[in-house]
Amino acid sequence: MKKFIYPMENLFQIKLKLEDQAKIAYGVARLRLTKEEEKLEQLKGRKASYEEELRRLRSAKLDILQIRQCEQAIEVMKQSIRQQMTVVRNAAHRLELARIRLNDAIIERKTQERLKEKAFEAYMLEFEAEERKEVDELNSYRYSIPAFDKED
Repeated sequence: MKKFIYPMENLFQIKLKLEDQAKIAYGVARLRLTKEEEKLEQLKGRKASYEEELRRLRSAKLDILQIRQCEQAIEVMKQSIRQQMTVVRNAAHRLELARIRLNDAIIERKTQERLKEKAFEAYMLEFEAEERKEVDELNSYRYSIPAFDKED
């Protein structure tokens, strides 16, 4: 009997490649979100150090210029933190979209796998039916020949 050939093998391979691409896109989005979160934490750390510096300046000999510079630096850090939080939210949104695309790609690939398995099962049933037919033909041929010999 002929070898099993899945008629939609090309489509199945495309679905596999799409899933791989979705996994890569998800990984890239996850990496970007992690980097943006790290940036946010660094900004928060810098803001905390500026606040600590401001406390130190206020408790030590008063230097108004340095205190104002420190206060301005804190305000700049607050603004940077707000901007970075927006960037983090956008990165999280992109990650969620990548996750949804990955899930869709996985579902499509699994659907194609099920279709391929069903096609293989149908092929095997056809193969077994063909084998049974051949065995029946051989048996009927074997048993029919001696009957012809006895009649002669």
